Amino acid sequence: MKICIFGAASNDINPHYIDMVERLGAELGGAGHELIFGAGANGLMGASARGFKKGGGKITGVIPSFFRDESIEAIYGECDELIFTESMRDRKKLMEDASDSFIIVPGGIGTFEEFYEVLTLKQLKRHEKPIALYNIDGYFNNLMAFMEHCTDEGFIKRGCSDLYICTEDCDRMLEYLEHSKPLDYTLRDLKNG
Repeated sequence: MKICIFGAASNDINPHYIDMVERLGAELGGAGHELIFGAGANGLMGASARGFKKGGGKITGVIPSFFRDESIEAIYGECDELIFTESMRDRKKLMEDASDSFIIVPGGIGTFEEFYEVLTLKQLKRHEKPIALYNIDGYFNNLMAFMEHCTDEGFIKRGCSDLYICTEDCDRMLEYLEHSKPLDYTLRDLKNG
């Protein structure tokens, strides 16, 4: 399975997150899965790639050319395939299209945007790929509480919470990714407008 991992690009975070994501990558790579990621060498992007490399998994990095040209982000040097795109939008589309599933690990604004994009596309039935948030040390607890608040207030349909899982349990996450079945819902069940 080709797994897209979205997460932090910065090393200025608690090293525990880096260690946990590197371990996850090693487990996924060792299970024969492939990584599609944003090609960054640092933060949790780099950790996922190093882990996949240790586990023997194939790694495909996707990054906009201007990141290289303007030295915005260090590029992971051991990708099996490195793809340069024209824009951030092209980068995300390529990653989304090439992947069979998504794991969101802790991150900031870009990571949240990536999560909400793949979630919105699934809500709109543009894909049926599993989405998992890796909830290291409860990182996503407040986000999940906010999603519940939005649901309680009527801004998100109750069934949208079935479109993803949020867990710190790697075994549960892997089981979900490998055995997830398409949900039986119509677009109107989860979206009014």
